[in-house]
Amino acid sequence: MPEPGVQLVADAVTFGYPGRPVLDRLDLTVAAGQRIGLVGENGAGKTTLLRVLAGDLVPSSGQVRRAGTLAVVDQELEVRPGERIGTLVGQTGARVRAAAAALDATIQGFDHEAGDLGALTAALARYEHLAAWDVDRRVDEALSRFGAPRDPDRPLATLSVGERYRVRLACRIGERADVLLLDEPTNHLDAAGIDHLTRVLRAWSGAVVIVTHDRTLLDDVMTAILDLDPAMDGRPALYGATRYADYRFAKDQMLRRWRARYRAERKRAVRLAERLDASYEGLSDEWRPGKGSQKHRRATRARIHVKAADRLVQKLEAEAVAVPVPPLALTFPDLPSLPRRASTGADADRPLDPSADHRTAHRGPLLEVRAPRVAGTGRPRLDLPGQRIAVEPAGRLLVVGPNGSGKSTLLAALTGAVPLDRGTRSLAVGVRLGVLAQEGPTELADRAPRTAGPSAGSSDGVTAFDAYARHALDLLEAGLLDPDQLVPVAALGLLTEEDLERPVRELSVGQRRRFDLACALLAAPHVLVLDEPTNHLSVGLVDELTAALRVTSAAVVVATHDRRMRADLADWPVLELA
Repeated sequence: MPEPGVQLVADAVTFGYPGRPVLDRLDLTVAAGQRIGLVGENGAGKTTLLRVLAGDLVPSSGQVRRAGTLAVVDQELEVRPGERIGTLVGQTGARVRAAAAALDATIQGFDHEAGDLGALTAALARYEHLAAWDVDRRVDEALSRFGAPRDPDRPLATLSVGERYRVRLACRIGERADVLLLDEPTNHLDAAGIDHLTRVLRAWSGAVVIVTHDRTLLDDVMTAILDLDPAMDGRPALYGATRYADYRFAKDQMLRRWRARYRAERKRAVRLAERLDASYEGLSDEWRPGKGSQKHRRATRARIHVKAADRLVQKLEAEAVAVPVPPLALTFPDLPSLPRRASTGADADRPLDPSADHRTAHRGPLLEVRAPRVAGTGRPRLDLPGQRIAVEPAGRLLVVGPNGSGKSTLLAALTGAVPLDRGTRSLAVGVRLGVLAQEGPTELADRAPRTAGPSAGSSDGVTAFDAYARHALDLLEAGLLDPDQLVPVAALGLLTEEDLERPVRELSVGQRRRFDLACALLAAPHVLVLDEPTNHLSVGLVDELTAALRVTSAAVVVATHDRRMRADLADWPVLELA
């Protein structure tokens, strides 16, 4: 068991998948009242660590120790047949009441003469904290605050990914567990839901570990940040600074030093190779007198020269420092603002003159919807009578609003992924769209096959490289790709070459999200339509992506609940849906 006051300990934990190490002798201690934010690049092992801490994965070495009850909310939630909202709510109430009953039995059986009064006091406080008599109200309040459905008879299988997550999160919050492990809890919450979660977490009395890309949540909630990205020494780093800006500054400074040392060592290696080549060239040419003359002197000089070359090599190798390759950084492509052909006249089918500037022919918006309406069950998913949403060349639009207000539906209407029951949609000739949907690749493929990332339909064993090539061919056959403007996936800095050689199904949730972002950029789109682009991405990549979106020549439409991204894009035109 952990020492008193400490509720979670990872001691030299090592874990890896076949052929891919993930965690190496990682140490972590979380006391009651501490809230640790797990950050790092996609694939660094954040979700894996959370599953090891929860006991779902067994480390190959080291151990995890927990004190008290445990509550976990994973990114990907399994739905069992027959489960309903009431099933989860009932299970939550039963667990809390069972824990409260066990504590009550301990209190009732306390030996007042020889017992530990400190332990009794702690047990009484714990019993009061559980407040089993109030668990149903707490869960119902959380369901309401998170915007989750509350009908106990509604099957979980009929809920969206976001709705299922919010139901599960509300139930786990209602448990008041000693150890709370959350994986990207703000992905499916709107501003009101995030505010409620923030208040709850700040008051949490137990140990909290959260995987998150939400930079504002890091500021508002965390007492420390554990970055799983290895530094130059190959180890993760624990940052005590609770402000994201302080953490980011410290990490950026470290990365600058790392890249500078790596460049210096690469130059040193080149010099070593050049000196070595020159030494042995001299051995074969300069120190080779004519045959038959001074034979013994020739051999002696050769030996001296070999020893001098070897001493030089040893000296340079001794001065060298093993510096690993620095992590990837996003290299955003130079996207076009206008199609090469925008004419709709009689010359539309003529071959393009590569020397001519065809952009001047364009007039009006690249993409437009007027008075859009999309039907739904009970009420429309989207209904904007009399409204015109137009995306001009190099234009910007930030779409905001609570869950259920129709943000995703509006973006799907803009891209043509859902038909309009009323209104019109127009796309200028030659305009290419890059689409990143909010939900996973399978949902995206079902909703918009022509713009979906290939990961949606990838069979087992298909590598990311192959899936990207397949997606390019699909776009080319559909006339949605200019072969001269294709964006290579390896040039984006989103996935390593090793990851690109892995099957798509083996990539982490965050890596698949990176892959889908790469697919959105593949055709060098004139319009980027991004639905919750920060979901599942690392905080570092979110910073880089935000900076790139601000300066790209392409038009950009973003729907987001991410508070930091909204603040960073506050000078964009805003469409607020109610």
